[in-house]
Amino acid sequence: MVTTLGLVGGVLVLLGAATAIVQILKRRTDTTIDPAILETFRLRIHAWWLLCAVLAASILIRHTLTRQWVTVVLFGLISFWALREFITLTPTRPGDHRTLFWVFFVWWPLQFVLVGMDRYELFSIVIPVYAFLFIPARIAMSGDSKRFLERTAKIQAGLLICVYCLSYAPALLTLPLAKDPDEGARLLFFFVLMVQLSDVLQYAWSQVPSKHVIVPTIHPTKTWEGLLGGAASVALIGAALSWAVHPIPYWFAAILSAVIAVMGFAGALTMSAIKRDRGVKDYGTLVMGHAGVLDRIDSICFAAPVFYHFTRYYVG
Repeated sequence: MVTTLGLVGGVLVLLGAATAIVQILKRRTDTTIDPAILETFRLRIHAWWLLCAVLAASILIRHTLTRQWVTVVLFGLISFWALREFITLTPTRPGDHRTLFWVFFVWWPLQFVLVGMDRYELFSIVIPVYAFLFIPARIAMSGDSKRFLERTAKIQAGLLICVYCLSYAPALLTLPLAKDPDEGARLLFFFVLMVQLSDVLQYAWSQVPSKHVIVPTIHPTKTWEGLLGGAASVALIGAALSWAVHPIPYWFAAILSAVIAVMGFAGALTMSAIKRDRGVKDYGTLVMGHAGVLDRIDSICFAAPVFYHFTRYYVG
């Protein structure tokens, strides 16, 4: 428990220090830092305070089973809102409504219940196999064939990203890392921390004068400098924090952190491509500074299943 408190307390202290530094820089008139960059960091920090505070409160619950279910419910609610944002982004036809009822009130809760029950053999396949076969069949039963493939793919993509992938974050609590039940909680906190640090470090490295934008038509701020510099930086931080995720050694913690950075980049790029396809700037207006929930958790969604399986295979 002491290690968990140290990790959570250290993160909260860093957030407090970052908040103070940004406020000081904003008040100074002689700084050469672009005010737009400071404002971006300020809004990101506000969103991180909310996410880390709620997550810290859930993982500090002493009873292991209660902590597990509280965390699953927390991520389940975030997943529901993200899925709602994703589906709302594109119009649906009347023939899709009954399928969406199944998605929101059967497949979504079933996935998180199975995660809470630690039924890996079921939650790892129930959506990509059974739900993905059910969705096109149910839409076909509506008798509406107009843009059938597009409608089916949209619902499947939303269920995959917002529900299936995100559910692997609370599933980290179920991994048998060691005899200490707090290990899973620290692993989850480590994962979320590395995702957030990866986002900010990639953004910081992308501000270097020599920029090489990777896909300017999709995401004009994602550069090779940001991706490589951010991945290398977060790998070093992950190795330094490996003490918090025993029995994972420092070299594997570095690999996991670099993987998180790459997958987080892929998530941000993919979700940006979807927004540009739909002609919108943000997915919603719930999270201050990041518009919608899905704008804030896109990196987590893409990184969670990969991080989970890398860790599962290593400790297994």
